[in-house]
Amino acid sequence: MSRDRLPPGNTLPPQKTQGFAQFLAYFFQFPMRRSWIAHQVLNFSLWSLFAVYMALQEHYTALVIGKPMTWAYTIRAEFAYAYLWALLTPLIVWLATRFPVDRRGWYRILPVHVVACVLLTAVQKSVYVVLVPPMSPQWHVHDLASLLRIILVGMDYGVMLYGIVLLVHYALKYYSHCQEGRVRASQLEARLAQAQLQALKMQLHPHFLFNTLHSISTLVQEDPAAAEVMIARLSELLRLSLENSGVQQVPLSKELEFIESYLGIEQIRFEDRMQVRFDIDPETLDAQVPNLILQPLVENAVHHGIGGGFGDRIEIRSRHAEGKLILQVLDNGPGLGDPNVPVQSGKGLGLVNTRARLETLYGKAHNFVVRSASNGGVEAAILIPFEPLAESIPHDRKCEN
Repeated sequence: MSRDRLPPGNTLPPQKTQGFAQFLAYFFQFPMRRSWIAHQVLNFSLWSLFAVYMALQEHYTALVIGKPMTWAYTIRAEFAYAYLWALLTPLIVWLATRFPVDRRGWYRILPVHVVACVLLTAVQKSVYVVLVPPMSPQWHVHDLASLLRIILVGMDYGVMLYGIVLLVHYALKYYSHCQEGRVRASQLEARLAQAQLQALKMQLHPHFLFNTLHSISTLVQEDPAAAEVMIARLSELLRLSLENSGVQQVPLSKELEFIESYLGIEQIRFEDRMQVRFDIDPETLDAQVPNLILQPLVENAVHHGIGGGFGDRIEIRSRHAEGKLILQVLDNGPGLGDPNVPVQSGKGLGLVNTRARLETLYGKAHNFVVRSASNGGVEAAILIPFEPLAESIPHDRKCEN
């Protein structure tokens, strides 16, 4: 039977010597890449599937038309035909890369691929008829004219397969570029979020530092000894702050250590007017929390709950429930009015900053409210995913100062 199918053709190397040298470098150095073997395994696997499909089609079509072919001949013919194109596929890929068909210069590149398709079809068909002589005498090659006739008969099939190979190559290329673009966009988004978090956190350092220095300045004249103790505790506070200066998340135990140092300073200022109570679930001490997330809430409770002279107690709680970490800061100050109406937006820098950081880190997986507590005062509550450390460290924290 006549064979007129031609797998995708390849383009001839560029006419310039430099272009041909680039092709040789690509063709012979490409196998040195570790991915080349995997690419060629995929290449020959796909052409093998093509050969199997065509062998089945050829064999049963020959039976239907009354010109049966043996399985041995059919398989040999189809696999030889397919593997010739498998050997040429790296050249097609190189040509597609060297002469990309895009919207800008397709009219200049298209003739290159047309010429390559014609020449590669002729080469493939010429080698094929030598490896697998046609069964029908009318398709035997006797001279150049009979060879040209076979090549012309199979030209349309060769053009079609050449186009398919180009389409597959460009589809994979654009898919790869799309995936790389998504990865880059994701990386840029993550870097932007990290920069935003760092900027938000840096706003907190001068905020609580200035407030602490203001407290110290009020004691310098009134109680120099107390001011000296407060300065010593401030140095400890700054040490703890610098230890985690580049960290966005810390264990809750570290956060509470910082809060204890901060409240130690405030207790000197308020003397016996402020009581602090920690009600901490030991299971939560190794949970990851945003660095300095409690400090603005505690500061808010100190200055608005106790600073006005209405309250005298601050309580800090933590709980683990249904995969969530619940953090609460409560005071017994004047409250916010109606206890059933939660306040969803804080006016101060600390609350605005806290809300922005939680939104950036957790998105919709968090909840943050500031509202009047049921027994008076104000409650600031944070709910975030419970993320424990890989290895837990024993802690013992349930105290009242």
